[in-house]
Parts: sequence; C-alpha cells; structure tokens
Amino acid sequence: MQILIRFLVGGAVVSFFAVLGDLLKPKSFAGLFGAAPSVALATLGLTMATEGMAYAGLEGRSMILGAVAFLVYAWMVSRIMMHGRARAKWLTLAGLAVWFAVAFGIWAVGLRA
Repeated sequence: MQILIRFLVGGAVVSFFAVLGDLLKPKSFAGLFGAAPSVALATLGLTMATEGMAYAGLEGRSMILGAVAFLVYAWMVSRIMMHGRARAKWLTLAGLAVWFAVAFGIWAVGLRA
C-alpha cells in the first residue's frame, strides 16, 4: 500500500513541479523543479504518516544539510570548470569526495545523536 501511495503522491507532485518549471523563464528551471522537491515532499509526507513528526523533522534537516553539501560540490566543480582545463568526468568524480566530506562533516557536527 505504501508503494502505491508513493507512486501516486510522487507522480502528482512531480507533475506539478514539471508544470511549474515549464511556466518559468528560463526553461532551464524546468529540470530544477522536476524531481528533487517533489521526491523530498513525498518522502517527508510518508515519513510523517508512518514514523511520526520527530523522525520526519530529522529527515528534513538531513535533506537540507545534504543540499548544502551539494551546493558546495556544485560551486567547486563549476569554478574549476570555468577557470581551468579539467576533464569533467574526473573532476565530478573527485568532487564526490568533497560532497562526502562536507555532508558527513556537517552530520558529525550538527545531526549526530
């Protein structure tokens, strides 16, 4: 039953954000609104229903801190790509180590119980 709910809620929210992204200018926003917010909202809604508010709050904070780590990763990769002659494949793979370090560093300082 939970899989069916995930499918329906996730599909509806993905569709909503895809339409929202399609209405905005520039069109590059469409991908931004297409998946991540809708999956996060569906996951948090189901977590609240099955695990309770406290667990959903912890999961929500984890999502925010993961997004901060991704922001650091994306900033680093884009700066190096714009100013250097690095190969994208190797730079993005190396950047994953940065994402991992930032994400788990934030977790160790702020979320570890």
